[in-house]
Amino acid sequence: MFRKVLIANRGEIAVRILRACRELGIRSVSVYSTADRNSLHAQIADEAVCIGPPATKDSYLNMNAVIQAALNTGADAIHPGFGFLSENAEFARLCEKNGIEFIGPSYTSIEMLGDKAAAKETMAAAGVPVIPGSKGAVSSLEEAEKIAADAGYPVLVKASAGGGGRGIRRVDSPEELEAQMIAAQQEAKNFFGDDTVYIEKFLVNPHHVEIQIIADKQGNVIYLGERDCSMQRRNQKVLEECPSPIVSEELRKKMGEAAVTAAKQCGYYNAGTIEFLVDENRDFYFMEMNTRIQVEHPITEAVTGFDLVKAQIQIAAGMPLGIRQEDIELRGHAIECRINAENPSLDFRPSPGTITALYVPGGPGIRIDGAVYQGYTITPYYDSMISKLIAHGSDRDDAINKMRWALSEFIVEGVDTNIDFQLEIIKHPEFRSGNYDIGFLNRYMEKNKK
Repeated sequence: MFRKVLIANRGEIAVRILRACRELGIRSVSVYSTADRNSLHAQIADEAVCIGPPATKDSYLNMNAVIQAALNTGADAIHPGFGFLSENAEFARLCEKNGIEFIGPSYTSIEMLGDKAAAKETMAAAGVPVIPGSKGAVSSLEEAEKIAADAGYPVLVKASAGGGGRGIRRVDSPEELEAQMIAAQQEAKNFFGDDTVYIEKFLVNPHHVEIQIIADKQGNVIYLGERDCSMQRRNQKVLEECPSPIVSEELRKKMGEAAVTAAKQCGYYNAGTIEFLVDENRDFYFMEMNTRIQVEHPITEAVTGFDLVKAQIQIAAGMPLGIRQEDIELRGHAIECRINAENPSLDFRPSPGTITALYVPGGPGIRIDGAVYQGYTITPYYDSMISKLIAHGSDRDDAINKMRWALSEFIVEGVDTNIDFQLEIIKHPEFRSGNYDIGFLNRYMEKNKK
Protein backbone atom coordinates (compact mmCIF):
# COMPACT_ATOMS: atom_id res chain seq x y z
CA MET A 1 0.00 0.00 0.00
CA PHE A 2 1.10 3.58 -0.63
CA ARG A 3 2.78 5.55 2.15
CA LYS A 4 1.62 8.96 0.95
CA VAL A 5 -0.93 10.11 -1.65
CA LEU A 6 -1.03 13.58 -3.19
CA ILE A 7 -4.53 14.78 -4.14
CA ALA A 8 -4.33 16.81 -7.34
CA ASN A 9 -7.68 18.52 -6.89
CA ARG A 10 -9.66 20.87 -4.66
CA GLY A 11 -13.02 21.25 -2.92
CA GLU A 12 -15.32 18.44 -1.90
CA ILE A 13 -13.69 15.71 -4.00
CA ALA A 14 -10.29 16.47 -2.46
CA VAL A 15 -11.84 16.17 1.01
CA ARG A 16 -13.54 12.91 -0.02
CA ILE A 17 -10.21 11.42 -1.13
CA LEU A 18 -8.45 12.66 2.02
CA ARG A 19 -10.98 10.78 4.14
CA ALA A 20 -10.44 7.58 2.14
CA CYS A 21 -6.68 7.90 2.67
CA ARG A 22 -7.20 8.27 6.42
CA GLU A 23 -9.29 5.10 6.54
CA LEU A 24 -6.53 3.22 4.71
CA GLY A 25 -3.81 4.60 6.99
CA ILE A 26 -2.17 6.63 4.21
CA ARG A 27 -0.69 10.09 4.73
CA SER A 28 -2.13 12.77 2.46
CA VAL A 29 -0.82 15.83 0.64
CA SER A 30 -3.11 18.59 -0.62
CA VAL A 31 -2.17 21.06 -3.30
CA TYR A 32 -3.82 24.46 -3.43
CA SER A 33 -3.74 27.74 -5.32
CA THR A 34 -3.24 31.06 -3.57
CA ALA A 35 -7.03 31.60 -3.86
CA ASP A 36 -7.60 28.33 -1.95
CA ARG A 37 -5.20 29.04 0.91
CA ASN A 38 -8.07 28.87 3.45
CA SER A 39 -9.89 25.98 1.81
CA LEU A 40 -10.86 22.93 3.84
CA HIS A 41 -8.82 20.48 1.77
CA ALA A 42 -5.68 22.56 2.39
CA GLN A 43 -6.32 22.73 6.12
CA ILE A 44 -7.09 19.11 6.99
CA ALA A 45 -4.45 17.24 4.95
CA ASP A 46 -1.29 15.96 6.62
CA GLU A 47 0.68 18.29 4.35
CA ALA A 48 -0.31 21.09 1.97
CA VAL A 49 1.65 22.68 -0.87
CA CYS A 50 0.86 25.89 -2.75
CA ILE A 51 1.30 25.25 -6.47
CA GLY A 52 0.49 28.64 -8.00
CA PRO A 53 -1.87 31.57 -8.48
CA PRO A 54 -5.68 31.30 -8.89
CA ALA A 55 -5.82 30.66 -12.65
CA THR A 56 -6.20 26.89 -13.18
CA LYS A 57 -3.59 26.84 -15.95
CA ASP A 58 -1.05 28.13 -13.45
CA SER A 59 -2.05 25.85 -10.55
CA TYR A 60 -4.37 22.83 -10.75
CA LEU A 61 -3.63 22.29 -14.46
CA ASN A 62 0.10 22.93 -14.07
CA MET A 63 1.39 19.37 -14.48
CA ASN A 64 5.00 20.19 -13.65
CA ALA A 65 4.01 21.99 -10.44
CA VAL A 66 1.86 19.05 -9.31
CA ILE A 67 4.57 16.49 -10.09
CA GLN A 68 7.19 18.59 -8.32
CA ALA A 69 4.96 18.85 -5.24
CA ALA A 70 4.68 15.05 -5.19
CA LEU A 71 8.42 14.59 -5.53
CA ASN A 72 9.22 17.21 -2.87
CA THR A 73 6.86 15.65 -0.32
CA GLY A 74 7.77 12.04 -1.10
CA ALA A 75 4.28 11.08 -2.32
CA ASP A 76 4.34 7.74 -4.11
CA ALA A 77 0.90 8.13 -5.73
CA ILE A 78 -1.37 10.88 -7.08
CA HIS A 79 -5.17 10.81 -7.04
CA PRO A 80 -6.53 13.29 -9.62
CA GLY A 81 -10.21 13.25 -8.53
CA PHE A 82 -12.46 14.48 -11.36
CA GLY A 83 -11.93 17.37 -13.75
CA PHE A 84 -8.57 19.14 -14.00
CA LEU A 85 -5.91 16.48 -14.84
CA SER A 86 -8.02 13.40 -14.18
CA GLU A 87 -8.43 12.43 -17.85
CA ASN A 88 -5.12 13.80 -19.11
CA ALA A 89 -3.06 11.01 -20.66
CA GLU A 90 0.05 13.18 -20.75
CA PHE A 91 -0.19 13.72 -16.98
CA ALA A 92 -0.66 9.98 -16.33
CA ARG A 93 2.40 9.32 -18.49
CA LEU A 94 4.37 11.98 -16.61
CA CYS A 95 3.49 10.30 -13.31
CA GLU A 96 4.85 7.00 -14.58
CA LYS A 97 8.02 8.65 -15.88
CA ASN A 98 8.67 10.07 -12.40
CA GLY A 99 7.98 6.81 -10.58
CA ILE A 100 4.64 7.98 -9.16
CA GLU A 101 1.54 5.79 -9.36
CA PHE A 102 -1.41 7.46 -11.09
CA ILE A 103 -4.62 6.44 -9.28
CA GLY A 104 -6.69 5.80 -12.35
CA PRO A 105 -6.45 3.85 -15.60
CA SER A 106 -3.35 3.56 -17.76
CA TYR A 107 -2.47 6.49 -20.01
CA THR A 108 -3.07 4.22 -23.03
CA SER A 109 -6.69 3.64 -21.90
CA ILE A 110 -7.15 7.37 -21.31
CA GLU A 111 -5.85 8.12 -24.81
CA MET A 112 -8.05 5.45 -26.37
CA LEU A 113 -11.22 6.61 -24.62
CA GLY A 114 -10.54 10.33 -24.20
CA ASP A 115 -11.06 10.96 -27.91
CA LYS A 116 -14.80 10.41 -28.11
CA ALA A 117 -14.81 9.72 -31.84
CA ALA A 118 -12.11 7.04 -31.44
CA ALA A 119 -13.92 5.64 -28.37
CA LYS A 120 -17.06 5.21 -30.43
CA GLU A 121 -15.11 3.18 -32.99
CA THR A 122 -13.64 1.04 -30.21
CA MET A 123 -17.07 0.34 -28.72
CA ALA A 124 -18.58 -0.54 -32.09
CA ALA A 125 -15.72 -3.01 -32.66
CA ALA A 126 -16.49 -4.57 -29.25
CA GLY A 127 -20.14 -5.06 -30.25
CA VAL A 128 -21.48 -2.35 -27.94
CA PRO A 129 -24.47 -0.50 -29.50
CA VAL A 130 -23.49 2.98 -30.72
CA ILE A 131 -25.55 5.93 -31.91
CA PRO A 132 -25.74 6.15 -35.73
CA GLY A 133 -23.36 8.73 -37.17
CA SER A 134 -19.73 9.13 -38.16
CA LYS A 135 -17.38 6.23 -37.42
CA GLY A 136 -14.74 8.68 -36.26
CA ALA A 137 -13.72 12.30 -36.64
CA VAL A 138 -15.24 14.29 -39.51
CA SER A 139 -12.64 16.03 -41.67
CA SER A 140 -14.73 18.10 -44.11
CA LEU A 141 -18.12 19.72 -44.62
CA GLU A 142 -18.84 17.41 -47.56
CA GLU A 143 -18.24 14.36 -45.39
CA ALA A 144 -20.41 15.86 -42.64
CA GLU A 145 -23.26 16.50 -45.08
CA LYS A 146 -23.26 12.87 -46.25
CA ILE A 147 -23.10 11.43 -42.73
CA ALA A 148 -25.89 13.73 -41.47
CA ALA A 149 -28.10 12.83 -44.44
CA ASP A 150 -27.54 9.08 -43.85
CA ALA A 151 -28.24 9.35 -40.10
CA GLY A 152 -31.23 11.63 -40.62
CA TYR A 153 -31.80 15.05 -39.06
CA PRO A 154 -31.66 16.24 -36.32
CA VAL A 155 -28.00 15.46 -35.63
CA LEU A 156 -25.39 16.62 -33.11
CA VAL A 157 -21.96 17.97 -33.97
CA LYS A 158 -19.76 17.08 -30.98
CA ALA A 159 -16.20 17.83 -29.94
CA SER A 160 -14.05 14.66 -29.92
CA ALA A 161 -12.11 15.91 -26.89
CA GLY A 162 -15.23 17.35 -25.25
CA GLY A 163 -16.83 17.07 -21.87
CA GLY A 164 -19.14 18.95 -19.53
CA GLY A 165 -21.54 19.78 -22.34
CA ARG A 166 -18.98 21.88 -24.23
CA GLY A 167 -18.49 21.74 -28.00
CA ILE A 168 -21.96 20.36 -28.81
CA ARG A 169 -24.30 21.83 -31.42
CA ARG A 170 -27.71 20.55 -32.54
CA VAL A 171 -28.41 20.73 -36.28
CA ASP A 172 -32.02 20.44 -37.46
CA SER A 173 -31.54 20.89 -41.21
CA PRO A 174 -28.82 20.77 -43.90
CA GLU A 175 -28.86 24.58 -44.11
CA GLU A 176 -27.64 24.87 -40.49
CA LEU A 177 -24.85 22.32 -40.71
CA GLU A 178 -21.92 24.45 -41.82
CA ALA A 179 -22.50 27.26 -39.28
CA GLN A 180 -23.06 24.87 -36.37
CA MET A 181 -20.04 22.79 -37.31
CA ILE A 182 -17.83 25.89 -37.29
CA ALA A 183 -19.30 26.96 -33.93
CA ALA A 184 -18.65 23.52 -32.39
CA GLN A 185 -15.08 23.50 -33.73
CA GLN A 186 -14.37 26.96 -32.34
CA GLU A 187 -15.72 26.10 -28.88
CA ALA A 188 -13.80 22.82 -28.88
CA LYS A 189 -10.59 24.66 -29.79
CA ASN A 190 -11.14 27.25 -27.05
CA PHE A 191 -11.95 24.76 -24.25
CA PHE A 192 -9.93 21.67 -25.17
CA GLY A 193 -7.23 22.88 -27.57
CA ASP A 194 -8.56 20.44 -30.19
CA ASP A 195 -11.11 21.35 -32.88
CA THR A 196 -11.80 17.76 -34.00
CA VAL A 197 -15.53 16.97 -34.18
CA TYR A 198 -17.75 14.02 -35.00
CA ILE A 199 -21.45 13.64 -35.87
CA GLU A 200 -24.13 11.46 -34.35
CA LYS A 201 -27.88 11.10 -34.68
CA PHE A 202 -29.81 13.22 -32.17
CA LEU A 203 -32.17 10.98 -30.21
CA VAL A 204 -35.30 12.93 -29.28
CA ASN A 205 -35.94 13.00 -25.52
CA PRO A 206 -33.89 9.96 -24.47
CA HIS A 207 -32.81 9.07 -20.95
CA HIS A 208 -29.17 9.48 -19.91
CA VAL A 209 -28.18 6.33 -18.00
CA GLU A 210 -24.63 5.47 -16.99
CA ILE A 211 -23.08 2.22 -15.76
CA GLN A 212 -20.43 2.31 -13.03
CA ILE A 213 -17.65 -0.23 -13.51
CA ILE A 214 -14.65 -1.09 -11.39
CA ALA A 215 -11.74 -3.19 -12.64
CA ASP A 216 -8.48 -4.40 -11.14
CA LYS A 217 -5.08 -4.94 -12.76
CA GLN A 218 -5.63 -8.70 -12.75
CA GLY A 219 -8.39 -8.44 -15.38
CA ASN A 220 -11.44 -8.67 -13.09
CA VAL A 221 -14.24 -6.27 -14.11
CA ILE A 222 -17.66 -5.83 -12.51
CA TYR A 223 -20.49 -3.32 -12.84
CA LEU A 224 -22.22 -1.70 -9.87
CA GLY A 225 -25.62 -0.89 -11.29
CA GLU A 226 -26.62 2.30 -13.05
CA ARG A 227 -27.29 5.97 -12.35
CA ASP A 228 -29.92 8.06 -14.10
CA CYS A 229 -28.47 11.45 -15.06
CA SER A 230 -31.36 12.70 -17.20
CA MET A 231 -32.04 15.75 -15.04
CA GLN A 232 -29.81 18.16 -16.97
CA ARG A 233 -29.71 21.85 -17.74
CA ARG A 234 -27.95 22.68 -21.00
CA ASN A 235 -26.06 19.37 -20.93
CA GLN A 236 -24.98 19.93 -17.31
CA LYS A 237 -26.12 17.36 -14.73
CA VAL A 238 -28.17 18.81 -11.87
CA LEU A 239 -29.55 15.77 -10.01
CA GLU A 240 -28.82 12.05 -10.28
CA GLU A 241 -30.46 8.92 -8.90
CA CYS A 242 -29.59 5.26 -8.46
CA PRO A 243 -31.01 2.97 -9.65
CA SER A 244 -32.71 4.48 -12.70
CA PRO A 245 -36.52 4.48 -12.45
CA ILE A 246 -36.81 3.37 -16.09
CA VAL A 247 -34.34 0.46 -16.06
CA SER A 248 -35.61 -3.09 -15.58
CA GLU A 249 -33.51 -5.96 -14.19
CA GLU A 250 -33.18 -7.32 -17.74
CA LEU A 251 -32.05 -3.99 -19.19
CA ARG A 252 -29.63 -3.44 -16.27
CA LYS A 253 -27.99 -6.80 -16.99
CA LYS A 254 -27.70 -6.06 -20.72
CA MET A 255 -26.19 -2.60 -20.16
CA GLY A 256 -23.91 -3.84 -17.38
CA GLU A 257 -22.57 -6.70 -19.46
CA ALA A 258 -22.02 -4.35 -22.42
CA ALA A 259 -20.07 -2.00 -20.12
CA VAL A 260 -17.90 -4.86 -18.82
CA THR A 261 -17.24 -6.02 -22.39
CA ALA A 262 -16.21 -2.49 -23.35
CA ALA A 263 -13.84 -2.19 -20.38
CA LYS A 264 -12.20 -5.53 -21.14
CA GLN A 265 -11.84 -4.58 -24.80
CA CYS A 266 -9.77 -1.57 -23.70
CA GLY A 267 -7.70 -3.41 -21.08
CA TYR A 268 -9.20 -0.98 -18.59
CA TYR A 269 -8.57 -0.92 -14.85
CA ASN A 270 -9.67 1.29 -11.92
CA ALA A 271 -13.04 3.11 -11.72
CA GLY A 272 -14.83 4.14 -14.89
CA THR A 273 -18.28 5.11 -16.09
CA ILE A 274 -19.82 4.17 -19.41
CA GLU A 275 -22.61 6.54 -20.41
CA PHE A 276 -25.53 5.45 -22.55
CA LEU A 277 -28.58 7.08 -24.07
CA VAL A 278 -31.76 5.01 -23.70
CA ASP A 279 -34.59 5.71 -26.16
CA GLU A 280 -38.35 5.34 -25.75
CA ASN A 281 -38.14 1.69 -26.86
CA ARG A 282 -35.56 1.04 -24.11
CA ASP A 283 -32.83 0.46 -26.68
CA PHE A 284 -29.49 1.78 -25.44
CA TYR A 285 -26.54 3.36 -27.24
CA PHE A 286 -22.99 4.10 -26.13
CA MET A 287 -22.32 7.82 -25.70
CA GLU A 288 -18.92 8.13 -23.97
CA MET A 289 -16.72 6.70 -21.24
CA ASN A 290 -15.40 8.74 -18.34
CA THR A 291 -12.04 7.40 -17.21
CA ARG A 292 -12.24 8.74 -13.65
CA ILE A 293 -14.39 8.89 -10.55
CA GLN A 294 -17.69 10.70 -11.21
CA VAL A 295 -19.22 13.60 -9.28
CA GLU A 296 -22.25 11.39 -8.63
CA HIS A 297 -20.36 8.33 -7.31
CA PRO A 298 -21.84 8.65 -3.75
CA ILE A 299 -25.27 7.38 -4.81
CA THR A 300 -23.72 4.17 -6.13
CA GLU A 301 -21.83 3.83 -2.86
CA ALA A 302 -25.06 4.33 -0.91
CA VAL A 303 -27.00 1.67 -2.82
CA THR A 304 -24.22 -0.95 -3.14
CA GLY A 305 -22.30 -0.33 0.11
CA PHE A 306 -19.09 -0.37 -1.97
CA ASP A 307 -16.49 2.36 -1.35
CA LEU A 308 -15.36 3.38 -4.83
CA VAL A 309 -12.61 5.80 -3.78
CA LYS A 310 -10.94 3.34 -1.42
CA ALA A 311 -11.17 0.71 -4.17
CA GLN A 312 -9.47 3.10 -6.60
CA ILE A 313 -6.50 3.46 -4.26
CA GLN A 314 -6.28 -0.27 -3.51
CA ILE A 315 -6.45 -1.20 -7.21
CA ALA A 316 -3.72 1.32 -8.06
CA ALA A 317 -1.57 -0.36 -5.39
CA GLY A 318 -2.03 -3.69 -7.19
CA MET A 319 -4.67 -5.28 -4.97
CA PRO A 320 -7.36 -7.46 -6.58
CA LEU A 321 -11.04 -6.48 -6.34
CA GLY A 322 -11.94 -9.16 -3.80
CA ILE A 323 -15.59 -9.00 -4.86
CA ARG A 324 -17.52 -10.75 -7.63
CA GLN A 325 -20.44 -9.65 -9.79
CA GLU A 326 -22.82 -11.93 -7.90
CA ASP A 327 -21.86 -10.18 -4.66
CA ILE A 328 -23.29 -6.86 -5.89
CA GLU A 329 -26.80 -6.15 -4.66
CA LEU A 330 -28.68 -2.87 -5.03
CA ARG A 331 -30.31 -1.94 -1.74
CA GLY A 332 -32.88 0.84 -1.72
CA HIS A 333 -32.66 4.06 -3.71
CA ALA A 334 -30.38 7.12 -3.57
CA ILE A 335 -30.63 10.64 -4.98
CA GLU A 336 -27.92 13.29 -5.24
CA CYS A 337 -28.55 17.02 -5.59
CA ARG A 338 -25.66 19.23 -6.61
CA ILE A 339 -25.72 22.34 -4.43
CA ASN A 340 -24.23 25.26 -6.34
CA ALA A 341 -23.49 28.87 -5.41
CA GLU A 342 -25.55 30.35 -8.24
CA ASN A 343 -28.74 32.32 -8.85
CA PRO A 344 -31.34 30.34 -10.86
CA SER A 345 -33.47 33.47 -11.41
CA LEU A 346 -30.52 35.21 -13.12
CA ASP A 347 -29.81 32.42 -15.61
CA PHE A 348 -27.83 30.53 -12.95
CA ARG A 349 -25.23 33.25 -12.62
CA PRO A 350 -22.41 32.16 -10.24
CA SER A 351 -22.57 33.77 -6.80
CA PRO A 352 -19.12 34.14 -5.24
CA GLY A 353 -18.89 35.63 -1.74
CA THR A 354 -18.54 34.79 1.94
CA ILE A 355 -20.83 32.27 3.62
CA THR A 356 -22.16 34.13 6.65
CA ALA A 357 -24.32 31.30 8.02
CA LEU A 358 -24.42 27.59 7.27
CA TYR A 359 -26.62 24.75 8.50
CA VAL A 360 -26.44 21.34 6.83
CA PRO A 361 -29.11 18.65 7.21
CA GLY A 362 -28.56 15.25 8.83
CA GLY A 363 -30.38 12.19 10.02
CA PRO A 364 -30.66 8.58 8.82
CA GLY A 365 -29.83 8.18 5.14
CA ILE A 366 -28.47 11.72 4.65
CA ARG A 367 -24.90 12.33 3.48
CA ILE A 368 -23.14 15.61 2.72
CA ASP A 369 -20.00 15.72 0.59
CA GLY A 370 -18.81 19.30 0.91
CA ALA A 371 -15.85 21.54 1.62
CA VAL A 372 -17.40 24.83 2.76
CA TYR A 373 -17.87 26.22 6.25
CA GLN A 374 -19.25 29.32 7.92
CA GLY A 375 -16.91 32.20 7.09
CA TYR A 376 -15.56 30.48 3.97
CA THR A 377 -15.21 32.73 0.91
CA ILE A 378 -16.29 31.24 -2.42
CA THR A 379 -13.99 32.66 -5.09
CA PRO A 380 -14.99 33.37 -8.70
CA TYR A 381 -12.20 31.24 -10.16
CA TYR A 382 -13.63 27.73 -9.98
CA ASP A 383 -16.76 25.61 -10.43
CA SER A 384 -19.77 26.85 -8.47
CA MET A 385 -20.58 23.50 -6.80
CA ILE A 386 -20.16 23.81 -3.03
CA SER A 387 -21.74 20.58 -1.75
CA LYS A 388 -23.42 17.37 -2.77
CA LEU A 389 -26.50 16.31 -0.82
CA ILE A 390 -27.24 12.59 -0.92
CA ALA A 391 -30.42 10.92 0.38
CA HIS A 392 -30.67 7.11 0.66
CA GLY A 393 -34.04 5.50 1.32
CA SER A 394 -35.61 2.06 1.39
CA ASP A 395 -37.22 2.78 -1.99
CA ARG A 396 -37.57 5.71 -4.41
CA ASP A 397 -40.48 7.35 -2.61
CA ASP A 398 -38.57 7.17 0.68
CA ALA A 399 -35.45 8.70 -0.92
CA ILE A 400 -37.53 11.51 -2.48
CA ASN A 401 -39.18 12.33 0.85
CA LYS A 402 -35.85 12.36 2.66
CA MET A 403 -34.33 14.61 0.01
CA ARG A 404 -37.30 16.98 0.16
CA TRP A 405 -36.94 17.55 3.90
CA ALA A 406 -33.14 17.66 3.74
CA LEU A 407 -33.28 20.43 1.13
CA SER A 408 -35.84 22.28 3.26
CA GLU A 409 -33.43 22.20 6.23
CA PHE A 410 -30.32 23.21 4.24
CA ILE A 411 -29.41 26.85 5.01
CA VAL A 412 -26.68 28.84 3.26
CA GLU A 413 -26.55 32.60 3.80
CA GLY A 414 -24.26 35.21 2.26
CA VAL A 415 -24.42 33.77 -1.28
CA ASP A 416 -27.19 32.66 -3.62
CA THR A 417 -27.71 28.92 -4.10
CA ASN A 418 -29.85 26.56 -6.17
CA ILE A 419 -31.35 24.82 -3.11
CA ASP A 420 -34.88 26.12 -3.73
CA PHE A 421 -34.56 25.19 -7.41
CA GLN A 422 -33.60 21.62 -6.45
CA LEU A 423 -36.63 21.54 -4.14
CA GLU A 424 -38.86 22.53 -7.08
CA ILE A 425 -37.50 19.57 -9.06
CA ILE A 426 -37.99 17.09 -6.21
CA LYS A 427 -41.62 18.20 -5.79
CA HIS A 428 -42.44 18.19 -9.52
CA PRO A 429 -44.98 15.53 -10.62
CA GLU A 430 -42.90 14.58 -13.67
CA PHE A 431 -39.85 13.88 -11.53
CA ARG A 432 -41.93 11.93 -9.03
CA SER A 433 -43.34 9.83 -11.89
CA GLY A 434 -39.78 8.75 -12.74
CA ASN A 435 -40.35 9.02 -16.48
CA TYR A 436 -38.58 12.32 -17.13
CA ASP A 437 -36.03 12.60 -19.95
CA ILE A 438 -32.97 14.77 -20.67
CA GLY A 439 -35.15 17.47 -22.23
CA PHE A 440 -37.43 17.89 -19.19
CA LEU A 441 -35.46 20.53 -17.31
CA ASN A 442 -34.90 22.72 -20.37
CA ARG A 443 -38.62 22.54 -21.20
CA TYR A 444 -39.53 23.31 -17.60
CA MET A 445 -37.32 26.40 -17.46
CA GLU A 446 -38.51 27.65 -20.83
CA LYS A 447 -42.13 27.27 -19.74
CA ASN A 448 -41.55 29.13 -16.48
CA LYS A 449 -39.86 32.04 -18.30
CA LYS A 450 -43.07 32.96 -20.07
